[in-house]
Amino acid sequence: MTTDAERASGVPEGGYPSAQAARTLLQALADLGVRDVVLAPGSRSAPLAYAAAEAALPDGDPDRDPAAPRLTVHVRVDERVAGFLALGLARAAKARKEPRPVAVVTTSGTAPAHLLAAALEARHSGLPLLLLTADRPHELRGTGANQTTEQVGLLAPAVRLSVDVPAPVGLPDELRDLRNLAARVVAVALGTRDHTPGPVHLNLAYREPLVPGGAWPERSDDGLTRVFAHPGTPAGIELARYSDVAVPVAPADGVRTVVVAGDDAGPEASVVAHANEWPLLAEPSSGAGGGPNTIPAYRLLLDSPALGGGVQRVVVMGRPTLSRPVQALLARPDVEVLVIAEQGRDWPDAARRADQVYPGVPGQLMRGNLGRGMGWVERWRRAGEVAAQAVAEVLAEERLGAASGPLLAALVASSLTPADVLVVASSSPVRDLDLVARWEDPPLVVANRGLAGIDGTLSTAAGLALGLGRPVHAYVGDLAFLHDAGALLVGPGEEVPDLRVIVAHDGGGSIFATLEHGAPELARHAERVMATPHRADLGALCAGYGVGYRRIDVDRLPHVMAQPVQGTEVVDVPVDREGRRALTARLAQVVTAAVAALD
Repeated sequence: MTTDAERASGVPEGGYPSAQAARTLLQALADLGVRDVVLAPGSRSAPLAYAAAEAALPDGDPDRDPAAPRLTVHVRVDERVAGFLALGLARAAKARKEPRPVAVVTTSGTAPAHLLAAALEARHSGLPLLLLTADRPHELRGTGANQTTEQVGLLAPAVRLSVDVPAPVGLPDELRDLRNLAARVVAVALGTRDHTPGPVHLNLAYREPLVPGGAWPERSDDGLTRVFAHPGTPAGIELARYSDVAVPVAPADGVRTVVVAGDDAGPEASVVAHANEWPLLAEPSSGAGGGPNTIPAYRLLLDSPALGGGVQRVVVMGRPTLSRPVQALLARPDVEVLVIAEQGRDWPDAARRADQVYPGVPGQLMRGNLGRGMGWVERWRRAGEVAAQAVAEVLAEERLGAASGPLLAALVASSLTPADVLVVASSSPVRDLDLVARWEDPPLVVANRGLAGIDGTLSTAAGLALGLGRPVHAYVGDLAFLHDAGALLVGPGEEVPDLRVIVAHDGGGSIFATLEHGAPELARHAERVMATPHRADLGALCAGYGVGYRRIDVDRLPHVMAQPVQGTEVVDVPVDREGRRALTARLAQVVTAAVAALD
């Protein structure tokens, strides 16, 4: 109810239209499962900001309106940080097997543009984000008004739905329409009807006054459409996984098959590999789990004529993106490729050679025994063991000199327990981890492999820590760290994530040394325009943000990792970049020799 003081100041009965519309939208989103709002403050988004702040008040607070929903609000200065923080929160909900959208609020002008990177990652990773961008009303667009640009369609390449919402004026059906719109955008974000979750964009125009006034509108179901899952979408996907779709193979067919588990493949990949006695080539963020069929250092085995050369069929689960040898295998014309793609209209097939694409794991593959008695998986296991031992022996020698990225990755991996959570950055860190990690029972490993950018890694890790309510480790390169250093800025009164960031600090991008750009004849230009060297002082940067920092030698890492994670801290570990190309070549050589000795 509007108070006498507010009425005297000009607040209309029922409150200001912009404030009431923002409040109604948050009510509806909360009723539809939204629990977190990430806010990057600005003037035009004030109606949403005040509504979010009021919804975040604790029970018993005298200023809390009984009609306000209960939301957790995270405030960040940088819109790009806010977007990736929301991405991490959405990943946490998915990891808890409770997928729910996370809302991000920005003001108008350049602010929405900073959401594009996180939106693209969310689209390609299938994560539900609600991008709520405030805008000037329609009459101010195209007039040169401050912070006014063409925001409609700005995020179109990334989002699954984009809606331009006119500024509210207090018409009778406006709030009902907002509830109806909220139901639609949440259903689209979750992929309720088509099992294609992803980001959606609501461009919300607001007229002044932008401040709150009056009581919250009563919560209502009017317009709040209930959208039920389409068959084969989240509610029915378990049936689709174990369907009796016919696979063109016969029991114990003797076809030499490997299972490639890319990002987000899930534990079913391990089940399929074990049931059929097939080798499992699993990326760290596959979620495929451990097990005896998981082959370590697998990418160094694919050049072996008896192993990689002997593959006749590949079952692809998840989205493999890390390894050129794996992509070369999938491109071979003599290899049959079966792709299992449970989500979305597209499927992973960069080589454009997939023979069959299935919406779930066919029952025939779950029942197994297709590779029984061949000795195929045993050959891969023996090769994986000697390859892992050869790699470990080379890395043990590295302790005598400058530490390498693979050695640091091995120490990170061996320091983690099944109860731990690891976020690993793209570029060298995730590939080093892929090479050296050996887990009987792996931790939860998360990577932004939708588009595999190094941007937003720290923000994603922070969001994951906040969303899970658990400590998180992040393993990143120094360029990924610098790219997202703004994630370290957490204002007073904000919840600080329990996050330990381990930085493989080699003064640039070492991945390029392992590619064609590392050829000596390209060194003059590649060092500057590819490796991106720098002299940044990470300790001074952390001090400026008020974040704990220590620089250690690689041998001290196990001791540091054994300590509990409390608050946010950065562990800076110097590693060598100059010898990276030679090390990569040596690892390949010793593994080739060790595997050849088995024959």
